[in-house]
Amino acid sequence: MIIALSVIFLFLILRFVVTVFNFVSDPKLRKIKRGHHELVSILIPARNEEANIIRLLQSIHDQDYENYEVIVLDDDSADNTFNLCSAFAAGKPRFSIIKGQPLKDGWLGKNYACHQLAQQAKGQYFLFLDADEKIYPGLINSAVHRMQVRKVALLSLFTNQVMDTLGERLVVPLMHYVLLNLLPIRLIYLAKNPSFAAASGQFMLFDAAMYRKHQWHQMAKDKVVEDIEITKLVKSAPLKCESLLANGFITCRMYTGYSDAINGFSKNFLAAFNYSVPGFLLYLVIIIGGPLFVITTMSLPLIVMMCSLIVLSRIMISFLSGQNVWYNVLLHPLQMLSLVVVGIFAIQSHLTKNTLWKGRPV
Repeated sequence: MIIALSVIFLFLILRFVVTVFNFVSDPKLRKIKRGHHELVSILIPARNEEANIIRLLQSIHDQDYENYEVIVLDDDSADNTFNLCSAFAAGKPRFSIIKGQPLKDGWLGKNYACHQLAQQAKGQYFLFLDADEKIYPGLINSAVHRMQVRKVALLSLFTNQVMDTLGERLVVPLMHYVLLNLLPIRLIYLAKNPSFAAASGQFMLFDAAMYRKHQWHQMAKDKVVEDIEITKLVKSAPLKCESLLANGFITCRMYTGYSDAINGFSKNFLAAFNYSVPGFLLYLVIIIGGPLFVITTMSLPLIVMMCSLIVLSRIMISFLSGQNVWYNVLLHPLQMLSLVVVGIFAIQSHLTKNTLWKGRPV
C-alpha cells in the first residue's frame, strides 16, 4: 500500500508542479500596440459549416488589422456553406471563396484543404483558422508581432472555449486540463526536442516563406492530428515554434453537446500520448484510480492533501484557460468519468481504424 500511495502522490505532485509552472510563467499572447502591416493570408477550410462560418467571417471583417486577405475553401459541403460565403464575400475584395478539388488518395480532408489554400495565398504570413471560431481586435497584430520578436516559423494558439451546455462542460475542459497539467507550455519554444510539441489546429500562423519551402500540410497529409505532427516537423527542420494560450483574442465553440464532444475528442485524444495505448491506460489508471485508492484508505490527512492538489490545479488551469472555476471544480469527478468514456472510444477507434469525421474516414 505504501508503494502504491507513493506512486500516486508522486504523480499528483509532479502534475501539480507542472500546473504551477504554467500558472507562474503565464504563457499567453499579449496585446501589442505597435502596428504591423505585413500581408496576412487568413485561410479557412470549411466543410458543412453553414451554422458557423458567417460569424467568423464577420468577426474578421470587424477586426482592426488592415492588410489581410481571406480565402475560404469549400471542401465538398453538402449544405449551404458555399452560397453563404459567396454572398458574404460579394462587394468585399479582401474575401474570396473557392471550391476544393476532389480528395486525393493518401490525404486526409482537412490537410488537403489547407494545402490547397496555401497554394492560393499571397501573404507574408499564413493564418489557418477553423470555421467555428470568432476573432477579436488585436489578435492578428499581436500574433504577427510575436512571430517577429520570437523569430518563429509557427505560432499556434489554444483558443478560449465557449461552452453553453452541461454536456460540453463535462468534456471540453479536459483539453486544457490535460495540456496544462502535463506539459510546461514554455518548453515548446525553449526545448529543441520535437517531443515537446503541442499545438492547436484552430489557430496556426506560419511564416509563409518557410511554409512554401517545406509545404507542412503536404508533409503531414495523412496525419489525423496534423497540428501536433506539423509542430514536430517544424522543430525537426530545425526551426522555432511556439504555442500560447489565446488570452481571449479568439474563441471557439467546438461542440454543441455531450455526444458530439465525446466523438470529437476521441478521434485525436491519443495524440497527446504519442498514440501509446498502454501509456494512455496507465495515465487513466493513475489519474482516476489513484484518487479512488486514496479514498479507500479512509485517511483524512491523505484525502485532504489529494483534494487540495486537485482543486488548486483546477483553479489555476481554469484561470489560465478563461474557464469558470466553480464549474470545473464541482464537475471534476464527472469530467474524469467523461475522460474514461473518451478513452474507451479513442482506443476503440485507434485499434479498429474506423473513425469517421464529417462523413469521411480519418
